Amino acid sequence: MSDIDSIVEEIQKAEPLITASRTQQVKHLILRLQEKIGQHDNRQFYLFKVLRAHILPLTNVAFNKSGSSFITGSYDRTCKVWDTASGEELHTLEGHRNVVYAIQFNNPYGDKIATGSFDKTCKLWSAETGKCYHTFRGHTAEIVCLAFNPQSTLVATGSMDTTAKLWDIQSGEETMTLTGHSAEIISMSFNTMGDRLITGSFDHTVSVWEIPSGRRIHTLIGHRGEISSAQFNWDCSLIATASMDKSCKLWDSLNGKCVATLTGHEDEVLDVTFDSAGQLVATASADGTARVYSAASRKCLAKLEGHEGEISKICFNAQGNRILTASADKTSRLWDPHTGECLQVLKGHTDEIFSCAFNYEGNTIITGKFSLQ
Repeated sequence: MSDIDSIVEEIQKAEPLITASRTQQVKHLILRLQEKIGQHDNRQFYLFKVLRAHILPLTNVAFNKSGSSFITGSYDRTCKVWDTASGEELHTLEGHRNVVYAIQFNNPYGDKIATGSFDKTCKLWSAETGKCYHTFRGHTAEIVCLAFNPQSTLVATGSMDTTAKLWDIQSGEETMTLTGHSAEIISMSFNTMGDRLITGSFDHTVSVWEIPSGRRIHTLIGHRGEISSAQFNWDCSLIATASMDKSCKLWDSLNGKCVATLTGHEDEVLDVTFDSAGQLVATASADGTARVYSAASRKCLAKLEGHEGEISKICFNAQGNRILTASADKTSRLWDPHTGECLQVLKGHTDEIFSCAFNYEGNTIITGKFSLQ
């Protein structure tokens, strides 16, 4: 256990607003946090519901912040909203004229949903009623990724037309177009302040944009293959990029310099993620393995072996003590990130699993398979 008095003292030095009268309250919160971190999580998951969600294959799944509801996108041109506890379908979001590919809640609020489609449009919906607020038109090719800013005032879309666009949630107007990539944009992420946006492209580069000016601050150049994923760490000091060149790179987000190349995979790296504390980096690869690296030392801490097919998706739970992987071998697996031990194999799907997610509490998992059944 850390010395709580010295922790509180440090916090009060850094935060003048936390006065002496709040000392006991802060101590209480730190104690609760230590208890939470110290808990051993031996939870086993069981198959709770199988939802025949769509008549055509799924494209993506996503939870709202609390995990009380989730959404599924599909080749059937719809997005569906589901109640997690009951498995009941709450809404079918209809109106797109082609595949609904990119979907997201405006977490942490969770009252809006954005859907990006191969019909070149993005739509904004009410999560409560299923009503469509806006249809964002302007891209000249398929929309394949999107992101809300943390303040939930903007939604960004990335397209096969090589551009990203930002849209005002209130007015429905386009606020800017970000140009500079020479191939499709397939990954995007805001930092926690909402004043930076990163876009990863098949042109082998990642761009860092200043918001709201739209100025490109850095171009992260160094990968020799298409970018598959790009993410900020918790304090936005680092950016992790995964590439088809079999590597993951870490970049200093302030100066745009590459600080490490994480190697070891024998095939394309398809996904990368940080844990919530920004201490660990996890990668998923077409070689059927996942790896966990220290963000500080850049050393490989664990190799997650056991899948018999490529791993397309990897994520930490919010607590950072579990990793979830989705694989083409029709299983998802739960891992200990520190030891690399496989804790559970989640079976039941009859086709490759391409998407998976934890809810915030870490006690519910959704997995999506690519199938016509």
